Amino acid sequence: MKHWFTLLSLLLLMPLAHAGFDEGIEYRELASPQPVDGKGIEVRELFWYGCPHCYHLESELDKWLEKKPADVDFVRMPAVLGPSWELLGRAYYAAQMLGVLDRIHQPLFDRLHKDKKPIRTVDELRAFFVEQGVPAEDFDKTYGSFAVITRTNRGKQVRELYGVSGVPTLIVNGKYVVTARMAGGNDKMLEVVDYLVAKERKAAAKDAVPAAAKQAAQ
Repeated sequence: MKHWFTLLSLLLLMPLAHAGFDEGIEYRELASPQPVDGKGIEVRELFWYGCPHCYHLESELDKWLEKKPADVDFVRMPAVLGPSWELLGRAYYAAQMLGVLDRIHQPLFDRLHKDKKPIRTVDELRAFFVEQGVPAEDFDKTYGSFAVITRTNRGKQVRELYGVSGVPTLIVNGKYVVTARMAGGNDKMLEVVDYLVAKERKAAAKDAVPAAAKQAAQ
């Protein structure tokens, strides 16, 4: 127990991972924090496959994910900021439910931005999935499923949930919003995210001290 308290004390005394990031400048705090899915510190990416800035962020995200701390949960969420965004938003969830995200996610980005081949219809999207080895009937069944439509509809609420009007946007633990414009670029976004993750970790450790003390006294 003594060792556990010592560890918590050290966590509280640790400086934040990066200094100099201010609320209202490099990030903003939500007036109404949103619930997160897991028990870790959540980093949620709001993106759209048709967005070139999201495409360019992928390489930075891949490097960040390679060294992501174990207590951080990374979640992707397609934003649907207009009717034309729904097709590709549903593409993500269809691939997720089919268990083929590894075959669809980056290739779809590459198809749209590297190869400059747009996908504007369900028929074109189905053909792309088939090219990646997904049977057409599996695509049709999943793309039109209640589960995919329900998840995609949540992407239509990002304006109300997070006050977001563009992508890519990163949400830290349902509380903090980070955009490339605020942070000063895609690479800086992840520096701000690391700072906010450390901030949340420190707050959690601080909250754990009185709870542990109360438990020890019982």
